Amino acid sequence: MVVKVKTWIEDDNEHLIFGGGKTQILELIDETGSISEASKRVGMNYKKAWTHIKILQEYIEDDLVIVKKGRDSGGTSLTAKAKELIAKYKLLEKEVRNFSTKRFEEIFMADGEIIHCTKENQNV
Repeated sequence: MVVKVKTWIEDDNEHLIFGGGKTQILELIDETGSISEASKRVGMNYKKAWTHIKILQEYIEDDLVIVKKGRDSGGTSLTAKAKELIAKYKLLEKEVRNFSTKRFEEIFMADGEIIHCTKENQNV
Protein backbone atom coordinates (compact mmCIF):
# COMPACT_ATOMS: atom_id res chain seq x y z
CA MET A 1 0.00 0.00 0.00
CA VAL A 2 1.27 3.47 -0.88
CA VAL A 3 0.08 7.02 -0.38
CA LYS A 4 -0.36 9.23 -3.46
CA VAL A 5 -0.16 13.02 -3.54
CA LYS A 6 -0.40 15.70 -6.21
CA THR A 7 1.40 19.00 -5.91
CA TRP A 8 0.48 22.24 -7.63
CA ILE A 9 0.91 25.94 -6.99
CA GLU A 10 -2.03 28.37 -6.87
CA ASP A 11 -2.24 32.12 -6.45
CA ASP A 12 -4.17 33.80 -3.62
CA ASN A 13 -7.39 33.48 -5.65
CA GLU A 14 -6.91 29.71 -6.05
CA HIS A 15 -6.01 29.93 -9.74
CA LEU A 16 -3.63 27.23 -10.89
CA ILE A 17 -0.23 28.74 -11.62
CA PHE A 18 2.09 25.76 -11.93
CA GLY A 19 1.95 22.01 -11.59
CA GLY A 20 2.78 18.71 -13.19
CA GLY A 21 1.07 19.48 -16.51
CA LYS A 22 2.89 22.74 -17.13
CA THR A 23 6.14 21.12 -16.02
CA GLN A 24 5.59 18.34 -18.55
CA ILE A 25 4.89 20.80 -21.37
CA LEU A 26 8.04 22.79 -20.60
CA GLU A 27 10.16 19.63 -20.37
CA LEU A 28 8.82 18.42 -23.73
CA ILE A 29 9.49 21.81 -25.32
CA ASP A 30 13.06 21.49 -24.06
CA GLU A 31 13.29 17.95 -25.44
CA THR A 32 11.65 18.56 -28.83
CA GLY A 33 12.43 22.22 -29.49
CA SER A 34 8.78 22.72 -30.44
CA ILE A 35 5.64 23.90 -28.64
CA SER A 36 3.58 22.16 -31.34
CA GLU A 37 5.31 18.81 -30.87
CA ALA A 38 5.22 19.10 -27.07
CA SER A 39 1.49 19.83 -27.11
CA LYS A 40 0.83 16.85 -29.42
CA ARG A 41 2.71 14.52 -27.09
CA VAL A 42 0.52 15.46 -24.13
CA GLY A 43 -2.69 15.48 -26.17
CA MET A 44 -3.27 19.21 -25.94
CA ASN A 45 -3.85 21.61 -28.79
CA TYR A 46 -1.14 24.15 -29.60
CA LYS A 47 -3.22 27.19 -28.60
CA LYS A 48 -3.97 25.79 -25.14
CA ALA A 49 -0.30 24.91 -24.54
CA TRP A 50 0.79 28.39 -25.63
CA THR A 51 -1.89 29.96 -23.38
CA HIS A 52 -0.56 28.00 -20.39
CA ILE A 53 2.93 29.31 -21.09
CA LYS A 54 1.73 32.91 -21.51
CA ILE A 55 -0.25 32.83 -18.25
CA LEU A 56 2.75 31.48 -16.37
CA GLN A 57 5.06 34.07 -17.96
CA GLU A 58 2.69 36.87 -16.97
CA TYR A 59 2.47 35.60 -13.42
CA ILE A 60 6.22 35.29 -12.88
CA GLU A 61 6.91 38.38 -15.01
CA ASP A 62 9.65 36.69 -16.98
CA ASP A 63 10.08 34.83 -20.28
CA LEU A 64 10.11 31.04 -20.17
CA VAL A 65 10.54 30.25 -23.85
CA ILE A 66 12.50 31.71 -26.72
CA VAL A 67 10.74 31.28 -30.07
CA LYS A 68 12.96 31.44 -33.13
CA LYS A 69 11.06 31.94 -36.36
CA GLY A 70 12.19 30.64 -39.69
CA ARG A 71 11.61 27.64 -41.88
CA ASP A 72 15.01 26.02 -41.36
CA SER A 73 16.21 27.70 -38.19
CA GLY A 74 12.94 27.91 -36.27
CA GLY A 75 12.19 26.29 -32.98
CA THR A 76 11.57 26.94 -29.33
CA SER A 77 13.94 26.69 -26.42
CA LEU A 78 13.60 27.25 -22.69
CA THR A 79 15.12 30.15 -20.83
CA ALA A 80 17.28 29.66 -17.77
CA LYS A 81 14.31 30.87 -15.70
CA ALA A 82 12.11 28.07 -17.09
CA LYS A 83 14.74 25.45 -16.28
CA GLU A 84 15.08 26.88 -12.78
CA LEU A 85 11.31 26.79 -12.29
CA ILE A 86 11.14 23.14 -13.43
CA ALA A 87 13.97 22.15 -11.09
CA LYS A 88 12.38 23.91 -8.10
CA TYR A 89 8.96 22.40 -8.77
CA LYS A 90 10.40 18.90 -9.14
CA LEU A 91 12.33 19.32 -5.89
CA LEU A 92 9.18 20.48 -4.09
CA GLU A 93 7.19 17.59 -5.57
CA LYS A 94 9.84 15.06 -4.52
CA GLU A 95 10.05 16.41 -0.98
CA VAL A 96 6.24 16.47 -0.57
CA ARG A 97 6.08 12.86 -1.85
CA ASN A 98 8.87 11.74 0.50
CA PHE A 99 7.28 13.47 3.50
CA SER A 100 3.87 11.98 2.69
CA THR A 101 5.32 8.49 2.40
CA LYS A 102 7.16 8.85 5.71
CA ARG A 103 4.08 10.18 7.54
CA PHE A 104 1.86 7.51 5.98
CA GLU A 105 4.19 4.82 7.30
CA GLU A 106 4.34 6.47 10.74
CA ILE A 107 0.57 6.82 11.02
CA PHE A 108 -0.78 3.75 9.25
CA MET A 109 1.97 1.21 9.82
CA ALA A 110 3.26 2.19 13.25
CA ASP A 111 1.79 -0.87 14.93
CA GLY A 112 2.96 -3.23 12.20
CA GLU A 113 -0.48 -3.53 10.67
CA ILE A 114 -1.79 -1.96 7.53
CA ILE A 115 -5.31 -1.44 6.32
CA HIS A 116 -6.70 -4.56 4.68
CA CYS A 117 -9.80 -5.00 2.61
CA THR A 118 -12.13 -7.30 4.54
CA LYS A 119 -14.19 -8.19 1.48
CA GLU A 120 -12.53 -10.65 -0.83
CA ASN A 121 -11.61 -9.38 -4.30
CA GLN A 122 -13.12 -5.95 -3.79
CA ASN A 123 -11.26 -2.73 -4.44
CA VAL A 124 -11.44 -0.08 -1.75
